[in-house]
Amino acid sequence: MLKFLFLLLFLIPLSLKKSGFWMVQNMLFLFSLLFILLNNCSNYWMNLSYFMGCDLISYGMVLLSLWICTLMLLASESIYKNNNYSSFFVLNVLFLLLFLYLTFSSMNLFMFYLFFESSLIPTLFLILGWGYQPERLQAGVYLLFYTLFGSLPMLISIFFLYDSMNTMNFYLMTGSYGNELLYISMIFAFLVKMPMFLVHLWLPSAHVEAPVSGSMILAGILLKLGGYGLLRVFLFLQSIGLVYNFIWISISLVGGVLVSLVCLRQTDLKALIAYSSVSHMGIVLSGLMTMTYWGVCGAYVLMIAHGLCSSGLFCLANISYERLGSRSLLINKGLLNFMPSMALWWFLLSSANMAAPPTMNLLGEISLLNSIVSWSWLTMLMLSFVSFFGAAYTLYMYAYSQHGKLFSGLYSISGGSSREYLLLFLHWFPLNLLILKSDFCMLWL
Repeated sequence: MLKFLFLLLFLIPLSLKKSGFWMVQNMLFLFSLLFILLNNCSNYWMNLSYFMGCDLISYGMVLLSLWICTLMLLASESIYKNNNYSSFFVLNVLFLLLFLYLTFSSMNLFMFYLFFESSLIPTLFLILGWGYQPERLQAGVYLLFYTLFGSLPMLISIFFLYDSMNTMNFYLMTGSYGNELLYISMIFAFLVKMPMFLVHLWLPSAHVEAPVSGSMILAGILLKLGGYGLLRVFLFLQSIGLVYNFIWISISLVGGVLVSLVCLRQTDLKALIAYSSVSHMGIVLSGLMTMTYWGVCGAYVLMIAHGLCSSGLFCLANISYERLGSRSLLINKGLLNFMPSMALWWFLLSSANMAAPPTMNLLGEISLLNSIVSWSWLTMLMLSFVSFFGAAYTLYMYAYSQHGKLFSGLYSISGGSSREYLLLFLHWFPLNLLILKSDFCMLWL
């Protein structure tokens, strides 16, 4: 794991060069390939030490972080073209990747917390420095205070755990705790980060104000930090989790239905995709909280699938925004006539968003439906509503944006560039390819 850390640190001086934008991007593509080839994922433990290590849960998350950060640079060509502090932008992305890499490969609970919170700072700079709207300061404050409010009790709990266990290593923390206050303070930071319904308001505002790279990293990785953290802390919160987890499952399922209804009322493309993320993460959280084999595996698969799918949809929304200057569905309509070559990608990524085969979303949702329904038959009602409305708002987004009469302000046809096709392909291809390796996703338990 350390060799990849040094490779990333080596890229930091490169980012300050004038030609560093594309050089860093190409090097990150190479690092992603090296990470796959050099870390043999058939082994259960990979270079595990007391400081840094990578088991199969970390492996998928680190690889997703490398991939999404590389695609962030590929999607942000306008920053390079307009010379909008592009060196600082690349530096910011590299620091973000560094913090995410350290978060997912930390074996120490305190180090995990430290890097978990540190990843917030580059994200905040992305929104404040390269965001589009004047409300981005408010969105940044929302993001900061929601996350800090949720995570400060967790810091106190980590010190309490160290006092009682004399270790902070994830794998040496044995035993089970029945303390309700410890349980809430340990998981609340992750519930805010997921985000769970009722503490989700920071997410749509952050997405709407963020540049495309900010939206990609928020949807692709930062929402997954919550799920990853829950997977780790439930190692020693199992017994109390079995008693109180029904609360979070109930909130998530009811919230998923309500957020789906909110999606059907959206006229802003980015807000619609952001709210759909809240709905999907509600199902992930419910599956995780059942603490069954199917639930945990399904949550892991859907987290990776949603990271690729949602990030791709944000890229599509940005491609339309760059040409039309608006994200409103009242203006982004009839795009099948305006950008016919993009309609296929809208269709492919929209179908992935509603869990159509052969995407990984389907595998994840089937596993989660199994786990949640086996936990309680009463959940079937809410799950059927979430599935139905999930298809409804995705169809609404696709049909309303692609069909209908063209906006009268448009007077020409527009094609996509090869960079944009490559960007969308690199989101969609792994999403459909990885289902062939579904046994890997089910292996680590």
